[in-house]
Amino acid sequence: MIDQVSHALPHGITLSCRVSGEAGRPVLMFLHGFPEAAFAWDAMLEYFAQPEHGGYFCIAPNLRGYEKSSVPQEVEAYRPKYLVQDILALAQLVSPTAPLAGLVAHDWGGAVAWNAANQHPELMRRLMVINSPHPGTFLRELQNNPEQQAASAYMNFLIRPDAEELLAEDDFRRVWEFFTNMGAVDGPHPWLTDAIKAQYRSVWQQGLSGPLNYYRASPMRPARPGDAAAAGLHLPHSMLTVQVPTCVIWGMKDIALPPGLIDGLGEFIPKLTLHRVKNGSHWLVHEQPLRVAGLIEDFLRDDKAARPVSERTKVVRAVRAPRTQRY
Repeated sequence: MIDQVSHALPHGITLSCRVSGEAGRPVLMFLHGFPEAAFAWDAMLEYFAQPEHGGYFCIAPNLRGYEKSSVPQEVEAYRPKYLVQDILALAQLVSPTAPLAGLVAHDWGGAVAWNAANQHPELMRRLMVINSPHPGTFLRELQNNPEQQAASAYMNFLIRPDAEELLAEDDFRRVWEFFTNMGAVDGPHPWLTDAIKAQYRSVWQQGLSGPLNYYRASPMRPARPGDAAAAGLHLPHSMLTVQVPTCVIWGMKDIALPPGLIDGLGEFIPKLTLHRVKNGSHWLVHEQPLRVAGLIEDFLRDDKAARPVSERTKVVRAVRAPRTQRY
């Protein structure tokens, strides 16, 4: 069962959250991306709340700017330090006496999670990231790889001052294309049912300025005339290292985030487990939920994950279905 709750944070932000499971149990937190919302994790929340899958207390916040969470008007309010502040405060509210058992994130949620893990490793025992580039490899590819520069060109459309109006046209036609043009296969997308579409539409109708301000506040974009963006950015290694045991799950057919982004991850993440999903796209969580749930579950149970890469015999494991088909 999924419940909707709101948490008022000490610094004045309120986050609308979806939760499942028994309060007081170890906490799994799930962070969504663009153009989604917390409901995108509902199936995962219910899965991991079940005793046979860990019996976690699961929580998925709508990030600031989304759904019924606070929507600051200033673009500056969507800088990483403020997004991390939200997640740190929420974690302290729902798990005051222990670190999160795990932080699971996708897309923009992953951008927040990478920063949180770098700045506050004490916040979580495990980090699990799905098709969200590490800032070190993303910056490298944006600066040096024409393929990534072309794949990320859409970001400069999303920072236009009229982007909200353009995205809302024709029943959000351009927003739907993020799903239909980025799937692992052309044609129908079975997971994108009428009921799911209604949930997305309801979120988008509440406003797109908050979600778009994530792009406006970030220099991690391809350069354009008069705007150096990522080309003018330097990040010291100390801002990129993640010491938390980390599992990266990557759909290899992601057209916005090509596989080059997972090359060299070990330079930044000493305790890394990497899964390449051959037929998965950016929307792997929706296309293959059982597979993603199984990989997360295995990682949460794997005591070897806490060891450095050099001490483990198998870093990249074959993707397989979870032990159970209940979901």
